[in-house]
Amino acid sequence: MRPVDVALCLAVDVSASVDFDEFGLMVGGYAAAFRDPSIVAACTGGPRGAVAVAVLFWSGAAEPPEVAVPWTLVDGAAAAEALAAAMEDAPRLPQPGATATGVGMAAALGLLAQCSAEPAKLVLDVSGDGRHNQGRAPGPVRDIGVAAGVTINALAVLNEEPDLLAHYVAEVIGGPGSFAMDCPDYAAFAEAIREKLARELRGGLVV
Repeated sequence: MRPVDVALCLAVDVSASVDFDEFGLMVGGYAAAFRDPSIVAACTGGPRGAVAVAVLFWSGAAEPPEVAVPWTLVDGAAAAEALAAAMEDAPRLPQPGATATGVGMAAALGLLAQCSAEPAKLVLDVSGDGRHNQGRAPGPVRDIGVAAGVTINALAVLNEEPDLLAHYVAEVIGGPGSFAMDCPDYAAFAEAIREKLARELRGGLVV
């Protein structure tokens, strides 16, 4: 894979709190974002003209996180469409369980380390609707990622836990320029994730 401006791992909560309809809204929101011309422009507007994106689904500690979409080069509209379609077609694995945020983050950091695209910036994008309640704690995992040069951002969906944003700020995000956003429910997810991706990808244009 050619050098890229950003390697972006999307670590997506598919635990039991995310029902069938919510999962569809979430995955559909990601797909719609990568079909948006502004996101395609953000993917291709940096000095290297491309980003690499991978998608990881995570759930409880007993269910190993699964790579839903492997590292994909996004260097134009056709590649962004192929990524969007792959996200829509990805099966819901692992099975719904508890919310092992730290386990998901650790797997995502491992996936970032495997990216062969020589990225100028490493970004982990965590999204979910519940605080960590099983397995490895997210805070120490966050610290490992930050020490390795990864920027970790988060999107909190507040339909289950109205105070989730504060948990993500305290325990999940970190690194240069890191941020957390929220949205009230999955109906608002598509617009929120489009805004978040634009911010992450455009932030990677400074090399």
